[in-house]
Amino acid sequence: MTPLQALSYGKFSSMPKRASRKKPKPAKRDAQPKASASAPSVPPASLAEYELLAHQQFTRPAWEYINSGSADENTTRWNVEALTRMRLKPNVMVDVSKIDTRTKLFGHEMPHPILVAPTSSHFLAHCEGEIATARGAGAAGAIMVASTLSNCGIDEIFRAATQPVWFQLYADEDRGKTKSLIQRAEAIGCKALCITTDLPWIYARNREAHIVHEVPKLPFPNINFTGGPASTGLKTWGYRNLNWTDLEWVRSFCRLPILLKGILNPDDAEQAAKAGASGIIVSNHGGRSLDTVPASIDALPAVAEKIAGRIPILMDGGIRRGTDVLKAIANGATAILLGRPILYGLGIGGAEGVQRVIEILRTEFEAAMALTGRTSIAAIDRSVLW
Repeated sequence: MTPLQALSYGKFSSMPKRASRKKPKPAKRDAQPKASASAPSVPPASLAEYELLAHQQFTRPAWEYINSGSADENTTRWNVEALTRMRLKPNVMVDVSKIDTRTKLFGHEMPHPILVAPTSSHFLAHCEGEIATARGAGAAGAIMVASTLSNCGIDEIFRAATQPVWFQLYADEDRGKTKSLIQRAEAIGCKALCITTDLPWIYARNREAHIVHEVPKLPFPNINFTGGPASTGLKTWGYRNLNWTDLEWVRSFCRLPILLKGILNPDDAEQAAKAGASGIIVSNHGGRSLDTVPASIDALPAVAEKIAGRIPILMDGGIRRGTDVLKAIANGATAILLGRPILYGLGIGGAEGVQRVIEILRTEFEAAMALTGRTSIAAIDRSVLW
């Protein structure tokens, strides 16, 4: 029986398993994808299958860095579980011969509401890093949000992209550096700026602590740094003094739409709208920030109620099925961002793997719309929930 045949969707989990009694093999120190890894002869049919293959083929440090959350990983687990628990209400005898998944963000029409979330260190998954990710996203018609902590420079990513690129910012305490980076992204042609707000401190990255001496030194050209990713690099990325006056300052010179990423509290959402944010991203950093905060989907309804349509709301965290995309939109999201599954697709199939992950999700989403009697994004609301 192949690993894919043995896959149980109900029980499959990316969380750490109970320790084996067998003596573990010494960890390999090479953090590049294993040389023996090859694309499966039959392409994976789901995002869960891509995750399983990534677990089998990624090196230990690559898997532990990409897959792990903070502390006991409750929030990481809840992101998926909360979406799974949510029930859908089918609607029959509706003409679903034509399904329209198009939506708009800041004047740009997208073929579907799926974006590539900003994630760091794509070299851990594939030798072409974010260049391959950008190509795959473009082929699937998806906007890519490039991370400050990409292993490829924002200019390289932009050149490889065939769809709009947004830039995610970790603000630096040196305002001069922050302004220079924002203006560089804007001059290159990025269409929006996402400021991460939820990681002024790194909290209990326990699994990462065990690979601190195994991960390779990686280039981070956007900030002129070479070292280990995130907390393995023994540096807290981000501005610990980030506050609402910083948003006012960025708005004084940046002409791009500015989204605040990492909003869970409805009061923060209200403040963001009042302070002039163009949009917000409901996110708990994939469970990598503070553990035991709610799943993103659980926080979304109250945030949407507070915002009341004034600015777009995006959501990330736990999206693994097309039904998850439907549930996010039903709860008030304009679009979703996909993080870890993009890296799994990248590691297994490069640009084509990224493209296929997005296309699987879009195809499932389209079918979920049809089976709930919704023929357009505008027709999706909370009445689709049981």
